[in-house]
Amino acid sequence: MASGTITSTEYIQHHLTNLVYGKLPAGHVGHDGVMLTQDTWTFAHSSQEIAAMGFWAFQVDSLGWALALAILLGTAFRWAAVKASQTTASAPSGLANFLEMAIEFIDNQVKDTFQHKNPIVAPIALTLFTWIFLMNTMDLLPIDVVPKIAAAVAGNDHLFFKVVPTTDPNITLGMALAVFLLVLWYSFTRKGLVGFIKELTLHPFSAKNPVVQAIFIPVNLALELVNLLAKPISLGLRLFGNMYAGEMIFILIALMYSGGWLIATAGDFFAGLGGTLMFVGGGLLQFVWAVFHILVITLQAFIFTILTVVYLSMAHDVADEHH
Repeated sequence: MASGTITSTEYIQHHLTNLVYGKLPAGHVGHDGVMLTQDTWTFAHSSQEIAAMGFWAFQVDSLGWALALAILLGTAFRWAAVKASQTTASAPSGLANFLEMAIEFIDNQVKDTFQHKNPIVAPIALTLFTWIFLMNTMDLLPIDVVPKIAAAVAGNDHLFFKVVPTTDPNITLGMALAVFLLVLWYSFTRKGLVGFIKELTLHPFSAKNPVVQAIFIPVNLALELVNLLAKPISLGLRLFGNMYAGEMIFILIALMYSGGWLIATAGDFFAGLGGTLMFVGGGLLQFVWAVFHILVITLQAFIFTILTVVYLSMAHDVADEHH
């Protein structure tokens, strides 16, 4: 809340809106009042323009930050691997030590959860955990700093710019969809088409009588399809919902903090005293919530990762296997 030029509602809406690039249809009246004579690819200047762009629009800020953090992550692991190969007797330190701890932690979790042989499951889990953790960590940055820098660079004070990719359902559901495709792939390759169909139609209800079993088939199929489709949806929405709620709390605390400062500097003694209490209280709440949020961002990255490993383990399970 930089000044009194916008209301609290506008401030919240602005911080919750992505920088979107998409195609506005011909006939749409733009933010400048000019009607478009043809379909035009452009950046959205309002929530109405975002809605008019439809499904095929790109959240540039979410995609940009997700890609930048992925490159940063890959660079860090590459650097740590090179350094580890050059180190002989001395123990790793600093970033290399932290990454080694992360690798060991995820490796142990995969060994405990995934009871099959697949060399790519642990790397997938490590990538998901560290990448999601980095994206979640962006929520710890001061709520106004990066958007203001982006607005200054773009020369647009009203620029939409979100910095936490996991508060965008397109990002979280996109990752969940990738996991879902892996689950389907291993379900087919491990069990075969017939085995996969049997899994969907002969469970959870079964009977020795073929007539009764035939009656159970559509019931089983409906239940198993719901269960199957619920996995990626719940996986993506759980991460999005928790991070979105955390961001909303940061925004509300920022409103309290900046609002307290405006009241404290208004000139009236009693109002200034109340504003000072709001200002100090908001600052303390920012610190307390940030400390607590460190646990939240770590836990959400871990939950997404461990559920992915569980789903992949279930996809590898074959009915006649005995462990």
